[in-house]
Amino acid sequence: MPVGPTPGWRLCVAPMLDWTDRHCRYFHRLLTRHTRLYTEMVTTGALLRGDAARHLAFNDEEHPVALQLGGSEPDELAACARLAQRWGYDEVNLNCGCPSERVQRGAFGACLMAEPSLVADAVRAMRDATDLPVTVKHRIGIGRDESYGFVRDFVGAIADAGCEVFIVHARNAWLQGLSPKENREIPPLRYEIVGRLAADFPALRFVVNGGVTDDAQLDAHLRRFGGAMVGREAYHRPWWLADWDVRHLGAVASPATDRDAIERHMVVYMARQAAQGVPWPHVARHMLGLMNGRPGARRWRQVWSDHRLRDDPPEVVWRRAREMLQPAAALA
Repeated sequence: MPVGPTPGWRLCVAPMLDWTDRHCRYFHRLLTRHTRLYTEMVTTGALLRGDAARHLAFNDEEHPVALQLGGSEPDELAACARLAQRWGYDEVNLNCGCPSERVQRGAFGACLMAEPSLVADAVRAMRDATDLPVTVKHRIGIGRDESYGFVRDFVGAIADAGCEVFIVHARNAWLQGLSPKENREIPPLRYEIVGRLAADFPALRFVVNGGVTDDAQLDAHLRRFGGAMVGREAYHRPWWLADWDVRHLGAVASPATDRDAIERHMVVYMARQAAQGVPWPHVARHMLGLMNGRPGARRWRQVWSDHRLRDDPPEVVWRRAREMLQPAAALA
């Protein structure tokens, strides 16, 4: 039977390198209780030969939260999957979609799509190592080859290894000549390819990713697919997330009804983090889009991004930032 949409993967915020750290995810969780959140991609080497705790630590409030791994060696990915379970994550996701040259030099990311048998071995090893769901995030092709058969055969091989959830960025990854940013914008979006996959593999869940910027698109994708993943639009326009639980996830109420209250909650969190040695700008940078559309929002952002204030307590910076905003009551 087809897998119907459930809150599990119905809405997700994409893993974004240098952005979706634990402070970003804490902020997003204040806005939506049920959207699935993802870590930045963490390489197997960073976990097995580096400071694993720095990469794996997260706040209990972040659940459901998934660890995205970058790597290609099945035994190393299995060891990292065990770490994910030990640390309490809800899912392990394998990155088969990142097109950056640095990732290609490490022989993982999108270039893994050319080696479906290796990815299948990795998925088997990870599933043997953990009880957590093991999912794969990938593109619909690599290079200029737009043949459907390539991605169909890739999905088929990985499904045979036991993967049941595929997060599909509906663009090809051009591995030469484009930057990662250009790879998110220039290869054409082809949602119809994800639709063909869903039709050909009705027992699997396909979560569509790429180019989603508004509720109309989300509504259309959620009618057609098993879920949708949003990236940079969610990061730059975070207040959008505050409507997701009620509009898309069947909740009776949103956890976030007041942007001022969200900001205040983040100030308390920043103070708590500062007491543990985390400078408040490392946290504040993630909420700079919170007041978009409010009179004074630009000056408010300037205060929170002013590193000359980095030695001031978050409470002091907050009071200065508040002076830049027109009171919410005056907006009615």
